[in-house]
Amino acid sequence: MELVLKHIEENKQNFLDELKEFIAIPSISTGEENKNEVARCANWVADHLKNIGMNNVKVFPTEGHPVVYGDWLGAPGKPTVLIYGHYDVQPVDPIDLWESPPFEATVRGDNLYARGAADDKGQVFIHFKAIEAYMKNTGSLPMNVKLMIEGEEEVGSRNLPKFLREHKDLLKADLIVVSDSSMFAKGVPSICYGLRGLSYMQIDLVGPKGDLHSGSFGGSVHNPIQALTEIVASLHDKNGKITIPGFYKDVLALTKKERDAFKKLPWNDKKYAKELGVKQLYGEKGFTTLERLWARPTLECNGIWGGFTGEGAKTVLPSKASAKISMRLVPHQKSAKIAKLFEKHIHKIAPKSVQVTVRNLHGGEAAITPIDSPGVKAAVAALEKGFNKKPLYQREGGSIPIVVDFKQILGLDTVLLGFGLPDENAHAPNEFINLDNFYGGMRTVAHLFNELPNYLKKK
Repeated sequence: MELVLKHIEENKQNFLDELKEFIAIPSISTGEENKNEVARCANWVADHLKNIGMNNVKVFPTEGHPVVYGDWLGAPGKPTVLIYGHYDVQPVDPIDLWESPPFEATVRGDNLYARGAADDKGQVFIHFKAIEAYMKNTGSLPMNVKLMIEGEEEVGSRNLPKFLREHKDLLKADLIVVSDSSMFAKGVPSICYGLRGLSYMQIDLVGPKGDLHSGSFGGSVHNPIQALTEIVASLHDKNGKITIPGFYKDVLALTKKERDAFKKLPWNDKKYAKELGVKQLYGEKGFTTLERLWARPTLECNGIWGGFTGEGAKTVLPSKASAKISMRLVPHQKSAKIAKLFEKHIHKIAPKSVQVTVRNLHGGEAAITPIDSPGVKAAVAALEKGFNKKPLYQREGGSIPIVVDFKQILGLDTVLLGFGLPDENAHAPNEFINLDNFYGGMRTVAHLFNELPNYLKKK
């Protein structure tokens, strides 16, 4: 380990220069106009994997952008880790808000600013350099390593599930590690062990067969906007609890160990409210803000529309009104079941004065890798050595659908070992990665390769 860590320390500037070269490729995956650049970036990744000593490197074409694979399997009898990441990036608009060109990585203070700096080129590169540090100084790794770096994460990984199913044997491993998330805060190394799922619905209400004059017909017809707002308002009670029957039946409760771990995080409700620009926080009674954000299911109205919304006045009683509703789900809740419960409840409470249609737009499942699991324990040990500070535990309120696919298709748990920061502007102008996290991440991943064999049993 001494030689490995010394290599990381002595090559900081070289690593930074190489990352800038990686970032300079505008691998925006959202449109056809950058398709050649995305392919060029895939080839750059493949060449780099070969340069750092990976074997069996291949660029796999898909119906969209390529998947890059490489491995080193020279540790017989030792477990195998599959590292997942992505080389595609978000668009850069609005370009005028960038303080420096988005594909010309620029150091300002302690941060490197560029599109992809944190999401996810910078974090993927951390793993490349930890591998290089071993291969150049010892000629081997403490365990078997596979890498799968895709080019469609920013457009929903639409071809990756098919790739997983078609290459299950190639991707056999004992654990997946993903570095595409954030630490809790700067100077607070943390391990994310849970993600929420999602059920996304739309409600459409129709009253009269066409828009009506509110003066001539108001008072005789139930306004669909009024009916819809009454429905939406009824979906929570006065304590912030969701009123859909059976909604909480399958919720996995937090353990005392988890609740105690959340309490150790440096969190302040008043500061959080001030940062958000609200006078008071809101949520389900009986739970802390972090518990509500990460480990409790929620229901939000994402949009509501109907009638006249233009300039001036138009005295219309609208024919139609609609709303989009998202429900964030926690482990053991199933998105299809929640969608059915939602639809049944809406039809039950909708007034007979309107016609109601409920549509299930899409959904995904929650994921959790328990904090006492071998992979998480190894990651915690590595983080402590990499940052010289005992890490804390956190969950994430959002969803990463591919983590669920990893479990369902490959049967593998995922450890989310992120080195970004909550304010890194991942999809916005002036995205950055903190350089202390960048180099600390390399030390951590180097330790992780050394720690995992002590915790994982080879399958």
